[in-house]
Amino acid sequence: MKGDIGQLLKQAQRVQAEMQKAQAELAGVEVQGEAGGGMVAITMNCAQHVKSIRIDPALLSGDREMLEDVLVAAFNDALRKVEHTVQERYSGMTAGLGLPGGLRFPS
Repeated sequence: MKGDIGQLLKQAQRVQAEMQKAQAELAGVEVQGEAGGGMVAITMNCAQHVKSIRIDPALLSGDREMLEDVLVAAFNDALRKVEHTVQERYSGMTAGLGLPGGLRFPS
C-alpha cells in the first residue's frame, strides 16, 4: 500500500512537470479564429493572449453593431480552437492516471 501511494505521488509529480512544460510550449502556439467569411480574423496564442486582429476594410464603413458581432464571433472561434489544442495536448499526459474523462485543463 505504501509503495502504491509513493508510486502515485511520483506519477503525479511527473505529470505536473510535463504540464508545466506543455504550458510553456503552448504559449508559443498560435491559432486563428475567423468570422464573417474571413472578414475578421483574430490570432491568439494558447495562453489566451490575443496577438493580432485583422478586419477587412469593407467592414469599417458598415454597421458598427455588425462589426461588433463579427469580432465577438471571431474571438469565440479562436478561443474554441485554443481550448481544443490545449485539451489535445494534455490528454496524452493524463492517460493511465485513472482520471475521469472530460477534465478541462488550464490554457
